[in-house]
Amino acid sequence: MSAQVTVGVSLKMYFGHHEALDWCARVAGRVRQHPGVMSGAVRFFVIPTYLQIGPALDAFRDTPVLVGAQDVSPYECGPYTGEVAAAELVEVGARIAEIGHAERRRLFGETDAIIAAKAAATLRHGATPVLCVGETQPQTPTDSATTTVAQLQACLAGVPDGAVIIAYEPVWAIGAPHPAPADHITTVTTGLSAAIASDPARIGSVVIYGGSAGPGLLTRLGASVDGVFLGRFAHDPDALVSVLDEASVLASARQGLRSSGEVHA
Repeated sequence: MSAQVTVGVSLKMYFGHHEALDWCARVAGRVRQHPGVMSGAVRFFVIPTYLQIGPALDAFRDTPVLVGAQDVSPYECGPYTGEVAAAELVEVGARIAEIGHAERRRLFGETDAIIAAKAAATLRHGATPVLCVGETQPQTPTDSATTTVAQLQACLAGVPDGAVIIAYEPVWAIGAPHPAPADHITTVTTGLSAAIASDPARIGSVVIYGGSAGPGLLTRLGASVDGVFLGRFAHDPDALVSVLDEASVLASARQGLRSSGEVHA
């Protein structure tokens, strides 16, 4: 378990361009006053649309906030019309690439092999994949853990060494009124954490939860996750700041445990 807590936001395609710029400016103003984020105790990343990446980088300049992309090409630069290469994303300043979201799987037919190729391209160019995994239908917590660990292993097959952010997002909870039950999340994220802890190629990786995540969830989950991946609940900057506050409290508690020797990375 890392003492640092990770909070991410994907804007998907909800905002128009100027609306997204306004959101970034409002959030950046709050972040600059947030000790947890500014100290690095909370790792905060924002994933807008491709066209919003440049302005987001400008908005979050002089902060530790990481800006990323909602997808990345599995190919290197070349004759691939409509694709955006990892090399170019890193060149402009993106440090995160979201890969394998359930919507990409469902709407665009992405397979585990395609996702693995995208993860490989991302790591080759020094960025961090946010690798989304999750079962499509409700299962028992134990069965869900088995399913997602197998999915994770398939999506990392042949991928170069490097840390990843694993976003556990049960598909049936995405867009739902409430996240998955806390005991369900804990069982699955514990299984995912054990899987990456046993893989020397993934040193430094973390497991966060997405799928209707919002304020209050981190407090309920405590030590069972390394953070949360937010969607529509982060559209309200005040709600987002409340999650960052929760993350700061959790990071402080983890640091205290590490200092006392009770928690090991």
